[in-house]
Amino acid sequence: MNLSPCWVSVLMGAGIEAAHWSTLGARNATDGEIMTFARANEYVVLTHDLDFSAILAATQGRSPSVVQIRSENVNPAVNYAPVIEALRQMG
Repeated sequence: MNLSPCWVSVLMGAGIEAAHWSTLGARNATDGEIMTFARANEYVVLTHDLDFSAILAATQGRSPSVVQIRSENVNPAVNYAPVIEALRQMG
């Protein structure tokens, strides 16, 4: 849960369905469990954590899609525009 739940309202305000893991599953869930849940529910994982991309690469998975914020500042007020643009390009 490395991104703030504030991202949900920013994404929803842009017309993108969103949920924060804290409202979906166990706080102590592993990254693998989160990926499994996202795959089963056709979710995109938005993260600042390198682990999700590594899991996808290591398993040669095709889903779920992972969007990784590479900026040091993950405040949605600062980074919302490129994230929303990337998510819209996906689908």
